[in-house]
Amino acid sequence: MLSEVLQGTESGGFVIIRDTACYSGRRLLKYYMNCALKRGEAVHVLGFEVPEHELCAGLDSNYLHLFHFHSAYTDPLGWTKQSLFTVKHFSAKEITLLLQETQHANDSVLVIDSLSWVVRHHDTVTVCQELQKLRKGGSVRMIFGLLHMDLHQQGIVGTVSHVASTVISVTPMNNARYAMAKTSQRKKSGKVMQKEEFFSLPEDLTLSIETKPNQSGNVQTDLYTKSEVDPTSNLTFNLHLSEVEREAREKVALPFVFSEEKKSALLRPGRGSGRIMYEPDANDDIDDEDPDDDLDV
Repeated sequence: MLSEVLQGTESGGFVIIRDTACYSGRRLLKYYMNCALKRGEAVHVLGFEVPEHELCAGLDSNYLHLFHFHSAYTDPLGWTKQSLFTVKHFSAKEITLLLQETQHANDSVLVIDSLSWVVRHHDTVTVCQELQKLRKGGSVRMIFGLLHMDLHQQGIVGTVSHVASTVISVTPMNNARYAMAKTSQRKKSGKVMQKEEFFSLPEDLTLSIETKPNQSGNVQTDLYTKSEVDPTSNLTFNLHLSEVEREAREKVALPFVFSEEKKSALLRPGRGSGRIMYEPDANDDIDDEDPDDDLDV
């Protein structure tokens, strides 16, 4: 599921990559940008956190003519008037005008690096409304945003994530080579699909996905793997039988279960023949011709 989302096999939608200070999701964001460039799509980046040369590192140089970096890194709040785009300009109208300046506006992919800058300086409801306008406006094919979960309250993270069609949460593992991605994708039909995957993404942006990474030594494979605990280990009574107790239990005759000797004795025919002795009562009607004569009808 992780490779399908990032390679853009699902057309349209809004993807949020959620990370923390323990593990950055920017390299995963760059992987998708590289895939979009190789497909011939124009990638527009609203850059607030890193400069252009750092974000371009690792991207395919043959397709950089499709890469458009709208820098807000040097002056994100517009204090020195050095940036043409600042966090105050974050609106569907301003971004649409920005994208229309290129020839590939219809096949554009919008990357917001990062949404945390926008959320910290705008009302959360306003941010969600502007993102919805961008999704339905038709000016971009897909929107990708990086959101730092440890910079916001849980309610704000949940509100912004609710607007997205796909949410990818990346967390580190004990093995520095691998990380875990929890992907939650909501289809247009309303069906929600969730999956956990282990991935490796080196600096050359080659994505490797495994169901469970192979590790040697005493390194744990998964931080979330819990050791199995015996629920009967701390009981005040014993639920297990020893060999002597098990043999004694097998020798006990169960009630209502006949032994072979008793079965043969009951089934063996006895001597003589049985007879039924019956003495008629005074009220018995022995007239076979009119059996209902005693009913007075």
